[in-house]
Amino acid sequence: MLKFLSVLAIGTLLLTSAATAGSFNIGRAATPAEVAAWNIDVRPDGQGLPAGRGNVEQGEEIFAERCAVCHGDFAEGVDRWPVLSGGDGTLTSDRPVKTIGSYWPYLSTVFDYVNRAMPFGEAQSLKPDEVYAITAFLLYANDLVEDDFELSQENFTSVRLPNEDGFYMDDREESPVFKKRDICMKDCKADVKITARAQVLDVTPEETKAAEEAAAATEAPKAEDVASAEPAPVAEPAPEPVALDDALIKKGAKVFKKCKACHQVGEKAKNKVGPILNDIIGQQAAVVSGFKYSKALKKLNGDGLVWSDENLDVFLTKPKKFVKGTKMTFAGLKKEKDRVALIEFLKSHSQ
Repeated sequence: MLKFLSVLAIGTLLLTSAATAGSFNIGRAATPAEVAAWNIDVRPDGQGLPAGRGNVEQGEEIFAERCAVCHGDFAEGVDRWPVLSGGDGTLTSDRPVKTIGSYWPYLSTVFDYVNRAMPFGEAQSLKPDEVYAITAFLLYANDLVEDDFELSQENFTSVRLPNEDGFYMDDREESPVFKKRDICMKDCKADVKITARAQVLDVTPEETKAAEEAAAATEAPKAEDVASAEPAPVAEPAPEPVALDDALIKKGAKVFKKCKACHQVGEKAKNKVGPILNDIIGQQAAVVSGFKYSKALKKLNGDGLVWSDENLDVFLTKPKKFVKGTKMTFAGLKKEKDRVALIEFLKSHSQ
């Protein structure tokens, strides 16, 4: 035991002496090439950017091949993988969506992360031109550039993300809030009250309101209200609904699975990467409330385009040909039977 302690003491003394001397005589200095391989970070002022360029169209193809398996064809996210687009204006809501367009401060963060860590499992396998192209596509997916945009080393720093001003330098060392002070650990307040909650707990306000309205509707009307009420106008008979093909609707529901990443239908449908598609048959283009349409679709709205069976069929065949400049990157449905079934399915949500 004494022998072991003596050896330990000598080893400690040698390490202490080496530390004092400034060298442990372990390893070697990194070569310039090794340092360069690690020194790949890109900063907001453009420092570290490699030479290169890439446009939205190129980025869309690369993204579909290398990134969409996790992030979706439209950067909408698959399963629990990160959503990269959308979320505009949600940062002040109870459920903020923190995407490149809504939250990230600098474009250099996007480029640096893709360049350094993506694709998952194949980090640093992308060439600089490919990273520029993917970054350009992600800007387009967040409605920050047009579809003909090209990103390069030269114009990189001219691109600003919407939430850049939402960040500020870490000032905790100077801030009086974080300076050392006496901290109370016991009996600090006479009483404790809840002044705020982490999230809204009333998760069913609409159901409650609906129940109240239903209850009010069942109450018997007062006699004076009945006496003074004017005769109700006679309503015109509603047109007979067009009979739909149930088998075709069922087939269309399967085809709609290709659309579900971006669109929803039904009673609880919400706008996602694309607008909800309830009542789209016979509806004028680009009229869904709360959705941010491309300039191309807004123009069609101004032209008075209506989504008839015929127009939908042509659009679904090749969206980009029918609406030049659309943000919708879906290639289209080549088979006529698929388009017919999908339109019938949409009709079932339009009556």
